[in-house]
Amino acid sequence: MPRRVATHAFTLIELLVVIAIIAVLIGILLPSLGAARKSAWTLRAGANLRSVGQAVATYVADNDVYPPSYVYAAEEYGGDWNVDDQLQNNPTPVNGYVHWSWALFGGSAEGGGIAEEAFTSPGVTNGGAPRTNPGEDPEDWEPGQQNDLGQDCCAEKPKDRQAMRMAFTGNGAIFPRNKFSVGSPRQNRLASGGEVDSTRYGPAKMILATEFYDNRDAWTSLVDADDNKIKSHRPVLPFLGKSAGIDVYNEPPFGSIPRFRYPEEYEILEDNQLGANMINNPNSPLNAVGRHHSNGKTNFLFVDGHVDLMKLKETVRLRLWGDRFYCITGKSEVDLEFGEF
Repeated sequence: MPRRVATHAFTLIELLVVIAIIAVLIGILLPSLGAARKSAWTLRAGANLRSVGQAVATYVADNDVYPPSYVYAAEEYGGDWNVDDQLQNNPTPVNGYVHWSWALFGGSAEGGGIAEEAFTSPGVTNGGAPRTNPGEDPEDWEPGQQNDLGQDCCAEKPKDRQAMRMAFTGNGAIFPRNKFSVGSPRQNRLASGGEVDSTRYGPAKMILATEFYDNRDAWTSLVDADDNKIKSHRPVLPFLGKSAGIDVYNEPPFGSIPRFRYPEEYEILEDNQLGANMINNPNSPLNAVGRHHSNGKTNFLFVDGHVDLMKLKETVRLRLWGDRFYCITGKSEVDLEFGEF
């Protein structure tokens, strides 16, 4: 007669105990895994930003000046632009913008040849903000986005000469906007490498670029409240006019005192005050700077090429955005003693 082998089945209580132990272990491990992932995102964003800094340094070495943050393009394709076209409004909107990233990832003859993906960050929506005028690819658009002509996805033209996704923005005291030929008291001009290197605290203590703030709502953080368009092509203006506020181009161009100042502490909003329309926030456009890493910190790229993880308020307190508007005409000094921070 065959010998019977006794088997032992798990009781219901034993199964529940095992499941409970697994659940406890998952509860212990998941926060650690989440923290490790966020730490990896922070490192990757910093590495990408460092690559951008190297490309900017190459551009400046070759051209003696920093590229403009953006200009109105002379044609529908290519990177040419005319100084006389850089007015308050785009004279030919179908041509779109030429962005500083175009000069760095190989889109232009002067390009540094870095990968287009260097302008992205793994910790933000879709790797970065879309172009203002994304073009024909639906993946380049955000839900509900309209381009400068009021068109929805996926209008072929205009298409900005800009990295597909932008997680980073430049210091608006170094990277000029398009306003080279406006009729306001001040205009933009190109900032030279020598000027920027001569900042009061030196290139190791002057911010060149940083990360955009992502409010996790289709990049409405970068929507201009005036025209409801995403403005990923803009730099962040670190200074305010003493009389004109964020309208720095209407600040009187002359006088015996510095005409610009750093924001005061209350003008840098707390995390729970952030939301849409930060790119032209009336307190300070610096509120469009991201703070989504551990403890509300952000990666900041400095002129000398190094990257630091810091809080935005700390950069203002230490006056790390420079001592003047390098890319604006008229008296450009910043009052470093103004206000308490």
